[in-house]
Amino acid sequence: MSPNADPPAHQPGFASEHRTAVAAAEEAGTFLRSRFPDGFAARPKGRLGDVVTDLDVMAEELVVGRIRHRFPHDRILAEESGALDGDGDGGRTWLVDPLDGSNNVVIGLPVYVVGIALCVDDAPVVGVVHDPMTGRTWSALRGGGAHGRAAARPAHGRPLPAAGPLLAWTQGHAVRRDDPAACTLRHTLELRSRRLLQLWAPLVAWAMLARGDIDGFVGYRAEAIDLPAGALLAREAGMAVRHLDGAEFGGGFSGPDTGRSFVAGRPDVLPHLLDLVATSASSPGTEGTYTAETAPTGPSARRPSADGTSPSVPRSGPRPGTPST
Repeated sequence: MSPNADPPAHQPGFASEHRTAVAAAEEAGTFLRSRFPDGFAARPKGRLGDVVTDLDVMAEELVVGRIRHRFPHDRILAEESGALDGDGDGGRTWLVDPLDGSNNVVIGLPVYVVGIALCVDDAPVVGVVHDPMTGRTWSALRGGGAHGRAAARPAHGRPLPAAGPLLAWTQGHAVRRDDPAACTLRHTLELRSRRLLQLWAPLVAWAMLARGDIDGFVGYRAEAIDLPAGALLAREAGMAVRHLDGAEFGGGFSGPDTGRSFVAGRPDVLPHLLDLVATSASSPGTEGTYTAETAPTGPSARRPSADGTSPSVPRSGPRPGTPST
């Protein structure tokens, strides 16, 4: 990952969109930091234990306003406001998660970020993650690499410890707590890893993976709103992102959540992570769960080689959702 906050000035494509997203995320982050940990109100969101704060709403208004002012014809999908249609026909959609980690904020845990992505025809082309607590920003342009502060110790080529990899986990809010596939997969990862982090803020985990702080990240029917920014950031930082059966993972936002289960990690570690998933999939009651439902089948559903490459890149199928665990 490049230590520079911004891509080179000659970077073609979406440089203006990137600058707008970074500026909006950092402005929202300054606002959030000024109101944490005491200056907000919270209320339940839905019936599954989620919450929303007035910080979510106000930060979202700020970010959406900046994007709308600069790109008035683009469509926007925002966590709290939902779909805000534009009059353009270029297939451009912004995704805004103004406060990824609302549950953490409510209990005073300073683990939350601002996430923004731009997708063109469902493929992420710009991704930004900003941490208000540290003031640091990580961002990516498709084909232009990832930018931001990396881990002090290079991740690539680092041998796995005997205790196993350091992993993160997320699952979507639609997943029942007793879902057999999710429970079995999570339990397998806990048994075979050094630690399995559950951060209540998926974009924090994506940034940690891109920096090289963790070895892998596994998601089961993940939420869509923050997925494109995170997946693009990790991929442009040199990480491999796959469906649970090893097929290439597009990282878009449309379609059912059954297309949003993934394994992400360093290319040298990915075969090991996929073996863990395969072990879980062979457990009683979960046979076929990770191929028929949560990953594509047919010619595109091929295991990657040892270096993490895959011959085809089918689009994934996310849709906008609510914050995930």
